[in-house]
Amino acid sequence: MRSAFTVVFLVGLLAATAGVAFWAWSEIGEVEIGWHGLIALGLGAVFTFLLGAGLMALMFLSSRRGYDERAHEVDRTHSDHSQRPSGED
Repeated sequence: MRSAFTVVFLVGLLAATAGVAFWAWSEIGEVEIGWHGLIALGLGAVFTFLLGAGLMALMFLSSRRGYDERAHEVDRTHSDHSQRPSGED
């Protein structure tokens, strides 16, 4: 139930954002974008997508190769150390 609420909320947020963007674009009036602007817009979108995909791939590979487990072990070691009574060092 909670995940369904999250999906509905995020889809609603996306729809609201798209609505505000459409409203703002239509209020600006006639805007001409030249070839240089279209090329810049396209390259920006492509490189942003590639950056996101690359970071997701690194996160996936990090999880698959066990790098995350080593980080969690270090975190557990530090938290165990902080919970020991001060007289047992």
